Amino acid sequence: MNLTYFHEIFDYNYALHSRVWDSIMQITDAQFLEAIPYSIGSIRNHMVHLMNVDQRWLCRVMQMPLPAQRIDQEEYRTRAATHQKWEEIEKFVCNSVYSLSESDLDRPVEIKISSRPNMNVKPVWQILAHVVNHGTDHRAQILPILHRMGAPTFDQDLMLHLWQEDE
Repeated sequence: MNLTYFHEIFDYNYALHSRVWDSIMQITDAQFLEAIPYSIGSIRNHMVHLMNVDQRWLCRVMQMPLPAQRIDQEEYRTRAATHQKWEEIEKFVCNSVYSLSESDLDRPVEIKISSRPNMNVKPVWQILAHVVNHGTDHRAQILPILHRMGAPTFDQDLMLHLWQEDE
């Protein structure tokens, strides 16, 4: 495994999340909370879900206790409040990823999830790959919703991101 690769894809993941936030800021708070009859519902629900998942996976990777409570989506009724919490989680996640060493990538992580009663062990690199893939999946769900609401959207190809970095 190559740590530089994970730095690159986390940079990509959060740069594109930032672009999603730019689009989210073009809609109203009512649209942000609007019930969507697909996946996990509103754009707010997607963003809070991503915060919960990223935080919890990185706590596992960093061998830290999981937060006692999940982030409650009902506490976040505005784009601004949700984005503020997002920035806190993003900082934790990115600092965690950048603090890892090359040897950490193969370190096994014990995973205990209530919906999966059999304990599982996965290496750090697989968890990091999952976090980025999960982010891409939810952006792919959010972007068409934002488009239908009239917000600007964008391509999220990794190669386009890498080419833009080279410019």
